[in-house]
Amino acid sequence: MNIYLRGDLGAGKTTLVRALLQALGHTGRVKSPTYTLLEQYEAGGLHLRHFDLYRFRDTEEWEAAGFRDEFDGCNVCFVEWPEKAQGLVPQADVEIVLEILPNGRNLTLLANTEAGRECLSLL
Repeated sequence: MNIYLRGDLGAGKTTLVRALLQALGHTGRVKSPTYTLLEQYEAGGLHLRHFDLYRFRDTEEWEAAGFRDEFDGCNVCFVEWPEKAQGLVPQADVEIVLEILPNGRNLTLLANTEAGRECLSLL
């Protein structure tokens, strides 16, 4: 499953991933992958990958890091700033859009595939 996280800086993308990991039973530290671009986790019987592509610069970096291999159909991939790697990241099954409001946040969920629709129907 590929989940895109969209929103301005500070909208809560990493905070949302942290909460989801904790809800799945992860008890360790959840770091922002802002500088490493990728953090890997195992929780709830799932292989989870958290990408933050804000600092991503070029296609060669993508290939050299082996990121393509992480989208193997076995991992749940959360991708912040997917537009930075447009054409490289697979289509999102689900998109989560976070907006900063004067008194909180607005969250919009979009299903782009049958798997995404099935996932959202369970909520």
